[in-house]
Amino acid sequence: MSSLNLYESLVATIATLDVNTVSAERQKVLQPLIKYIKDKRDENLPIRLNFICTHNSRRSHLSQIWAQCMAAHYGLSNVHCYSGGTETTALFPKVLETLIKQGFITQQLASENNPVYAIKYGANAPAIIGFSKTYDDDFNPSSEFAAIMTCFSADEACPIVLGCEERIAITYKDPKISDGTLQQNEVYLERSFQIATEMKLVFRCFGS
Repeated sequence: MSSLNLYESLVATIATLDVNTVSAERQKVLQPLIKYIKDKRDENLPIRLNFICTHNSRRSHLSQIWAQCMAAHYGLSNVHCYSGGTETTALFPKVLETLIKQGFITQQLASENNPVYAIKYGANAPAIIGFSKTYDDDFNPSSEFAAIMTCFSADEACPIVLGCEERIAITYKDPKISDGTLQQNEVYLERSFQIATEMKLVFRCFGS
């Protein structure tokens, strides 16, 4: 277990995630990411993962945050997770609300049209800085990283991700379809739990 000491409420959430619910089809989709991480770990090299969707507002942030959290939970060091889009919008507030319900602590650092947030998963863990940006923003790595495509439209619209060593498609349905409906809270929680469960399956392979 990581010395970063995840928040107890977050550890409790992770304990509820059943990786046996991940279908064989989805497990196959996750295998290239597991292999990429394993190869980097075996060579004692930094593991840089850039999660990409169109607007960098929902799925890519959920994937980035859960991946970084699971890496810490299973004690896999030298993992650096990022996110970006093919265009810039804003991190959707419902994503932060959902993560708070699941045990994360967040703080808004700047407002305006594209707010900046700090997201923490443990008292001694460095904060994840969340805001919408393009995948090739200076905040993200320019080389030696895996591009994880989390939505179909970004995967189709972005045939080449400059600087990436490997491109891996792990796509999710957009929770945006529930915006403005009575099902919004449920849908965002469902998507976050799905991503969390799959990232748990990926990173528990490397747990000590």
